[in-house]
Amino acid sequence: MTIEGANDSAAMRGKRRRYAAVIAAGSLLTAAAPMASGQDWQVPRTSWGDPDLSGYWTNRSLTRLERPAELSGKSFFTEDELAAWLDKEMHPEGPAAINGEVIAVHYDLDDYGLGDSQNPLVHNLRTSLIVDPPDGRLPAMTPEAQQRAAAYRYNLEHHQWDSAKNAPISDRCIVWESAGPPIVPRGYNNLFQIFQNEDYVVVVLEMNHDARVIPLDGRARIDDRIVQYLGDARGHWDGDTLVVETRNFNDQIHFDSQLKFSGTSEALVVTERFTLQGEDRFLYEFTVDDPKTWVRPWSGEVPVQRTEGPMFEFACHEGNYGLANTLSGARADERKAQATEEAAR
Repeated sequence: MTIEGANDSAAMRGKRRRYAAVIAAGSLLTAAAPMASGQDWQVPRTSWGDPDLSGYWTNRSLTRLERPAELSGKSFFTEDELAAWLDKEMHPEGPAAINGEVIAVHYDLDDYGLGDSQNPLVHNLRTSLIVDPPDGRLPAMTPEAQQRAAAYRYNLEHHQWDSAKNAPISDRCIVWESAGPPIVPRGYNNLFQIFQNEDYVVVVLEMNHDARVIPLDGRARIDDRIVQYLGDARGHWDGDTLVVETRNFNDQIHFDSQLKFSGTSEALVVTERFTLQGEDRFLYEFTVDDPKTWVRPWSGEVPVQRTEGPMFEFACHEGNYGLANTLSGARADERKAQATEEAAR
């Protein structure tokens, strides 16, 4: 089925009507006020007294990380405006896209446990995930970061398929750029599961089944010379909010295809805040501080909703013929180009 045919289908039109109905019913998750379902709601707690964040969650959203240019100066939608925006995002005039990622082929995501019924859209009225700077845009990049970005883009254009080592880390199934921190929505696989005990919180991402183990026991950090893809996290409770600070990243993380930079530095520090605001929802806030990449820190917030499991294994390496086939295709293109060059002599 073509994208146009899929978008014009009765099923897609029905989905758009459901989005409008959800908004009209006032069931949006809003960050401006507590999201409790009643005045007598109390934070659920574990047997040892901490707020209970355990379970399955989704942050699936069509809200862009950065505020689109056509929404400049507008921090919040009205409910009618949000309904129109969702309709536009789900029924574009050109190629379909989710969070800025173009979708070349349409699938009925419900068939794979990834659609509205298993993984509902979660929204507030914000026009961007970024809340600071106030314009909803990423800060300017430092000259050093601009050079890194230019080198990365050049590599992707000219040398990406020279070898497996040159391919993006997500193509190599090492780690997905949006696995976090910070955890930002992508076009698919936006579920995650939280486990906790008195000494640890573990966040398992559906995307690439990455697991972040966050100690809460006040232990010392690892040596600064040790760097990791997901960094070194330490958490603590600030009242009823879980605060997690992560350092010791390597320079291989590129976050998400929405972003216009190509790699953070070893100076990156990410601070996250998880705050329950109802029986089935919490607010996820984050601040990114990397003085070697941006001229100032930037912050965002994402509404998160409880959902049902199970969360299926991503199993990126199993049957992953894409990398080998792409490298094989690149070699074939090189042989063809060489043959054409030799024939022209």
